[in-house]
Amino acid sequence: MASGRKPSFGHQPRKRFGQNFLHDPHIIDGIVRAIRPQPTDILVEIGPGLGAITEQLVDQVGQMAVVELDRDLIPHLKISFATRKNFHIYEGDALKFDFRRILADLGGERLRIVGNLPYNISTPLLFHLLTFLPLVQDMHFMLQKEVVDRLAAGVGDDAYGRLGIMVQYYCQVEPLFQVPPTAFDPPPKVDSAIVRLTPHATPPVTTASPAALGKLVTQAFSQRRKTVRNALKSVANDALLVQAGINPEHRPEQIALREYATLNDLILAASPDAG
Repeated sequence: MASGRKPSFGHQPRKRFGQNFLHDPHIIDGIVRAIRPQPTDILVEIGPGLGAITEQLVDQVGQMAVVELDRDLIPHLKISFATRKNFHIYEGDALKFDFRRILADLGGERLRIVGNLPYNISTPLLFHLLTFLPLVQDMHFMLQKEVVDRLAAGVGDDAYGRLGIMVQYYCQVEPLFQVPPTAFDPPPKVDSAIVRLTPHATPPVTTASPAALGKLVTQAFSQRRKTVRNALKSVANDALLVQAGINPEHRPEQIALREYATLNDLILAASPDAG
């Protein structure tokens, strides 16, 4: 998905880039109010599209960088923001982009990241962005509502899984408001929602290896209809599960982040090479 006015220069939204251009001024205003841009901000927008949100933010922040994959949109963005000396374009794929480049180029200590993320790459892109969290102040994203539900889900919820557990390990998740398909051109077939992700100053739980925790949770939810005894039988026996406070008969969605973290450390202690 991308942000933008209705195309005025013949650009057709591209399915392969997940482009649905946001044009509803009320939604755009709501997003800007949620972000609360400040004059000292270094703001990064992923997928600016035709620049509708960009236009509302660029004059309120210290520096504004955009990361855009669609080469056909780059000339339009350059022309639209040619007079803004604080506007910077980075052509590239956000899934592979090194966001450290922006701080290296513009100075500063932390980034504020915003974007209407393409639905087809939202999960891998979120995990990519988590690797840059020490550089991030906060993130505001438009996502498929189903993805926001997964991000915010708690133990026992149908939407609870790997994405929510790992993002909640790193960030506070705040769903803000929903966005109807009619706010876009062309309208997507799903509802959208805005979410704020704020990195924890200190993670809510501790673990010796977040990377190993991610692998453990991935394994658990790869067979989510099985009991954790069966889903994790290659790495944890009943004794370890019980020691972590986990009922071996429970399913993965019944296990809290804290319990996964405790089990992760027990597995690492029992087999140091596991991490």
